[in-house]
Amino acid sequence: MIPERTLDGIKRYVEDRIPPGGFLTAVLENNLKESFARADDENLVTIFELVSYIYNRIPFICWGSPETVDKWLKREE
Repeated sequence: MIPERTLDGIKRYVEDRIPPGGFLTAVLENNLKESFARADDENLVTIFELVSYIYNRIPFICWGSPETVDKWLKREE
């Protein structure tokens, strides 16, 4: 159910450390308020699935807080 473009953004973020857009950054930073505020209609209905995907499929070292996301993008893990 997760939009392909959103999955592509996650893949680029994890594999190539390319900064994602505002919505995906908010999700990766674990910022619930901003996630809902920035979601488009397509992503809004799949936030639960998206968070589940992130939790279960990408390394914990690259998500969970603004500091963690910043370190990942700066290659400071």
